[in-house]
Amino acid sequence: MKNRINKNWSLILIIIVFAVMAGCGNSEEKKKTAQNPAADTNQVQSAAPASGVPQAGANQIQSATPATSVPPAAVAKQSDADDIAVSVDGSILKKSEVEKGVKEKLNTLKDKIPADKIKEVQANIKKQIVDGFILRTLMSNEAEKRKIEAPDKEVKMAIDQIKASLPPDKKLETFMKENNISREFIILGIKVKKMVQQDLGKKAKPSQKEISKFYDENKDKFITPENAHVRHILIAFAEGDDDKVKAEKKAKIENLRQQVVGGADFAEIARKNSDCPSKENGGDLGLIKRGQTVQLFEDAVFAQEINAVGPVVTTEYGYHIIQVLERNLEKTVALEEVKSKISSYLEDQKQTEAFNALFKKLRESAKIISYEN
Repeated sequence: MKNRINKNWSLILIIIVFAVMAGCGNSEEKKKTAQNPAADTNQVQSAAPASGVPQAGANQIQSATPATSVPPAAVAKQSDADDIAVSVDGSILKKSEVEKGVKEKLNTLKDKIPADKIKEVQANIKKQIVDGFILRTLMSNEAEKRKIEAPDKEVKMAIDQIKASLPPDKKLETFMKENNISREFIILGIKVKKMVQQDLGKKAKPSQKEISKFYDENKDKFITPENAHVRHILIAFAEGDDDKVKAEKKAKIENLRQQVVGGADFAEIARKNSDCPSKENGGDLGLIKRGQTVQLFEDAVFAQEINAVGPVVTTEYGYHIIQVLERNLEKTVALEEVKSKISSYLEDQKQTEAFNALFKKLRESAKIISYEN
């Protein structure tokens, strides 16, 4: 699809969003306070995302300002900790920066949040900003440690891929602004992708055995149900139609059917007379499968002969003239037809798992202090 992000770029975006949305910790991790900075500080707790409220997604990764490095000893001082939200290996995120990010995000969501949900949304946005800071800091430090680079040509390539994936009416600058995607964000994404690929090594690409195994174990996912290519003309019922009006509509559609049977162009008749939005396409509904339409319409579709102009069908929506252009029986798609899609899926899965493992490893070995409000 034209507006679908290129696979290489989508990984850069997805692997960063993945950790933020998954959270940075679990219920067993201990939350540190400024009053007890000497406690074991290699982990930090993250509260579960608030349910039933808008989730802060990829754009929140950029909400916090860049990390401020301070000596670990200074972080431990109560006087310096008053404006610290979290410290990650000596890099700090200020409470004032978090508050600014929350305020900016809330401004974009104004009038969309019920009054009784504002506090929940604020808490969730705050968590996403803090989680994003922890993630960015850990990944940036690891990339520096590994001496991972993101040359200008690779950054340009990523930006070009985003641009090429956007709809014709969407400008790159607008898209990046709406999603808070900065050049620094793209650079970090490229570096993270390289680290994931390093960790996977030769295992990055799924083997033929893995592809076949996935196909054999998930054959139900590769079944194409019985379907039919259908077009129709609808004379719709309106609220309050009495028997007389319905009889007039029945006479009208019977007349239209006779015109089609007599050689009139079905699509043209549909465009001029049908009450269904599909009239813009000559009444074409495309492929439909069982369960997608009301029962009486479905029964007619799957019983009618190909290309025949069937008898008028009555449903709760009105009177229909149906023509079935093609019918396909249920079938299992062959492995060869879906091999590349399975390979891409498994590759993405491997990369996500490798990223998750890397993030967990970095988090467990880091010194993270979360300060109470």
